[in-house]
Amino acid sequence: MSKHLADHRKATTGSRVKHFLRLARSRRETWHRPHAASGRGRVAQFLRIARGRTA
Repeated sequence: MSKHLADHRKATTGSRVKHFLRLARSRRETWHRPHAASGRGRVAQFLRIARGRTA
């Protein structure tokens, strides 16, 4: 009895890896927004949390 048609897979060419690496090496502006400058309020909140105080 032979294998099912789905079990006869062709050897991969590595195209998925090639595309992944191409995306990984390209600039990431598509997914990541540039960081905005931290304001005084944000720094104050960070220090409040670092000291263990709650709002």
